[in-house]
Amino acid sequence: MTTTKFIKKILSPYLWLNILAMVVIVLLLCTGLKYGLDLYTHHGQTVEVPTILHKTYNEAEDMLDQVHLEIVVSDTDYVKTLPPDCVLEQSPTPGDIVKPGRVVYVKINASHTPRRPLPDVIDNSSLRDAQSKLSAMGFLLGEPEYIPGEREWVYGIKCQGKQLAAGDRVSIEDQIIIQVGDGRRDMNQAVTYIDSNVYDFGEEEEEEDVKPVKSRPHYKRQTEVAEERVVSDAAPSSVSAVSTKLDIPTVSTPPAVTSAPKPVVNE
Repeated sequence: MTTTKFIKKILSPYLWLNILAMVVIVLLLCTGLKYGLDLYTHHGQTVEVPTILHKTYNEAEDMLDQVHLEIVVSDTDYVKTLPPDCVLEQSPTPGDIVKPGRVVYVKINASHTPRRPLPDVIDNSSLRDAQSKLSAMGFLLGEPEYIPGEREWVYGIKCQGKQLAAGDRVSIEDQIIIQVGDGRRDMNQAVTYIDSNVYDFGEEEEEEDVKPVKSRPHYKRQTEVAEERVVSDAAPSSVSAVSTKLDIPTVSTPPAVTSAPKPVVNE
């Protein structure tokens, strides 16, 4: 390329128009970014957070809209003396200076008592530990009920007469009763559970009382043999009695003659 052609291209109006257009675009971007950030962040604009405590949700929303603030419910709680859906807490706190468009997080009062899951304290902790856990969760505790078992060991929890298990949801206004061992049985002592439907000792004893005596098969035969022996022993007396009635003489055996000892002669 010659020097003449190079100078002509540099002095071309199309080149300078393109350069001018790029400069204008850069200036516009910088200006727009500066004022746009000020508008977005509300630079130099501040508002005071109003007091919306104990106001209903609708009233609190209207009050915040007037000062260009937003409201978001972050949590719920229950206070029996306050009406439902009223604001219990707010963040930022009343009187804080914030920029318009800031979000105010509130805690709303629930319309009913909350139900919370029962922790795993049954047969897993002592009375003191169970009371600490349940009280920290907001449960209403009654007087412990003592049952046979290891002293101060938790064996069960009741609410309104029903047995509860770990994970059951209970209202914080319902009183719960902790069943605790009274120390009348050692934990290492074995316990045998008997089913009354199978092992009824009272009925068994009654059955034994009325149980008939089993007869032996040879008992009758032994009795007959004994009677025959008695009859055979008594037979001679019966024969003599019969002979007396018939005047039959009886032959008596003469007594045996014994010879006298010979005298000894001394010569």
